[in-house]
Amino acid sequence: MTEKVLNNKKNGMAMLLLFGLLYAAAIGLTVLGGIGMDNHLLWAIPVFVVGIIWVCVGWIPFMGLKVLKPQEALVLTLFGRYVGTLKNEGFYFVNPFCSGVNPAAKTKLGQSGDVDGGRAGNAVLNLAISGSAGAAAAESASKKISLKVMTLSNSRQKINDCLGNPIEISIAVMWRVVDTAKAVFNVDNYKEYLSLQCDSAVRDIVRIYPYDVAPGVDTTGDGVADEGSLRGSSETVARRIRDKIQQKVEDAGIEIIEARITYLAYAPEIAAVMLQRQQASAIIDARKMIVDGAVGMVEMALERLSENKTVELDEERKAAMVSNLLVVLCGNRDAQPVVNSGSLY
Repeated sequence: MTEKVLNNKKNGMAMLLLFGLLYAAAIGLTVLGGIGMDNHLLWAIPVFVVGIIWVCVGWIPFMGLKVLKPQEALVLTLFGRYVGTLKNEGFYFVNPFCSGVNPAAKTKLGQSGDVDGGRAGNAVLNLAISGSAGAAAAESASKKISLKVMTLSNSRQKINDCLGNPIEISIAVMWRVVDTAKAVFNVDNYKEYLSLQCDSAVRDIVRIYPYDVAPGVDTTGDGVADEGSLRGSSETVARRIRDKIQQKVEDAGIEIIEARITYLAYAPEIAAVMLQRQQASAIIDARKMIVDGAVGMVEMALERLSENKTVELDEERKAAMVSNLLVVLCGNRDAQPVVNSGSLY
């Protein structure tokens, strides 16, 4: 289905005035014909009939008046055939028998939670609708399609990463409709379609990455292990999620502008264990840094003593000195000095 943009003249106001005058004239003819019929005038009957007919059907042309605000579109069909799309703001007059089509007009999804307060439980992705409740209700009931940039936010999903660890993740997707014909006719409901495709894309991408950097994991698909992770490569992950969603919704006439990870954490059942693991890793790294520094300081001390010939130490005394210095430098508590008042040997 190819979108066809209608370039109708914005003559809605002129047509409104014309039909209003015609309707007023029809009422006047009806009254005039009724008076003439009371006086038994011959011309009164056709005038009365014309006035009555226009009064009965004169409201039909008013159905062709369409008002569009900025960043709105209206897909028109005539007896089931796609006529075209009005995209520019203004006051239009179209065929009164044309009807607007928007299968997602009544779709109401709330941001970060279901409309019913979360009782549905199985809803995964929810549309963020800005504005007051009254404006949102009026917009959802309209057949017009919004061309504005909208936000699609999902509830936290539990997904296993590439190592099998359950994690919870949620994303926010900025999107807009760029082809109204595809959005209306290629899919049943483009909002629900986008929600499902976002859910699928998130699961497909998250399963490729570990939560933290893990050895021997290839996240790029080139056969070489890399350091990609959900926590450390969030920009790359979000970009891949965006590209994946865009591929899936191309036929629905939707453009994905941006995708961002809004929440990322281990699932509650393993969060405590993973925290202990991270703490242990941090302790090991800290100890390694302390030992490296202590060994360097001991080497420097021995070299300075040897260069300046401050004191001559044999191998046994050097070993004792190294041991004492390492204990002092690597200990968790401050050392308690012991003063030797006697001979060194």
